[in-house]
Amino acid sequence: MERERVRWGVLATGGIAASFTANLLDMPDAEVVAVASRSDVSAKAFAERFGIPRAYGDWSSLAEDEDIDVVYVATPHSAHRAAAGLCLEAGRAVLCEKAFTLNSDEAEELVTLARSRGLFLMEAMWMYCHPLIRRLKALVDDGAVGDVRTVQADFGLAGPFPPAHRLRDPAQGGGALLDLGVYPVSFAHLILGEPSEVTARAALSDEGVDLRTGMLLSWESGAHALLNCSIDAGTPVTASITGSKGRIDIPHGFFYPDRFVLHRDGREPQEFTAEAGDGPRDSLRHEAGEVMHRVRAGDTESPLVPLAGSLAVMRTLDSVRERIGVRYPSEG
Repeated sequence: MERERVRWGVLATGGIAASFTANLLDMPDAEVVAVASRSDVSAKAFAERFGIPRAYGDWSSLAEDEDIDVVYVATPHSAHRAAAGLCLEAGRAVLCEKAFTLNSDEAEELVTLARSRGLFLMEAMWMYCHPLIRRLKALVDDGAVGDVRTVQADFGLAGPFPPAHRLRDPAQGGGALLDLGVYPVSFAHLILGEPSEVTARAALSDEGVDLRTGMLLSWESGAHALLNCSIDAGTPVTASITGSKGRIDIPHGFFYPDRFVLHRDGREPQEFTAEAGDGPRDSLRHEAGEVMHRVRAGDTESPLVPLAGSLAVMRTLDSVRERIGVRYPSEG
């Protein structure tokens, strides 16, 4: 039985918007009907590139387009609250890129708005939708490594990024933490939930954003997570989970893995691999599929990327920024 097509609007025209749109165009039950940018030229060029029927040079026109079932918000995170809020106010379901917002207050506002309107809202934490990450989570929950003791994860890019780059711009929520650190933090939350204590140190740029940040998260159980992120040093981009009975290692690209290895005391290592065709960016396809499934079902959120989890991650990111002394201009 053919599934009902879900009509998408894409708000923003950057690299992640292009990757997501390309994945949507490969899905027979998805249709991209409109794109919006603050620039007419940018919107039209994006529409022409991907064969999208309508291009808008403002966000409001996209939000008010009645032919759209769900909007994918791919702006810098400094604009997530405004862009996603505009779409929710207009009655559109929203998939909003991560970090969900600049801070937990903005995230709470979006969640409250979506719930008051009975609309679907999800953070685009594509890692959570990856089948191999879901398999890993099930193994941990089933006690494959025993009681979790430590989680380690990192995401760092070598750069260098010039001062004018968005990753160095405080007005756009720049720095390593919200752009890259959200992955290690979200991974730790997936395994252990929200921490009870947060410690962090960072090296800041002249502009006042974090070039690199190290985090130690702690839980009442005694478990802890060692996490780091960087925009001026390339890191292995790996993750591991160590428990009382074993360990899981994920090699480079832990948030879009093609494999992971389970080590258990007294047993041979066991490798789990992704299905054929699940490449590095295919988590975007799995993410889109989850959104469309929920929208068709009339659900207002996804159990894979629950809103309570997104709010918890934002609270942790807020705590880290408080400890490293990073505050964005819009926060006063």
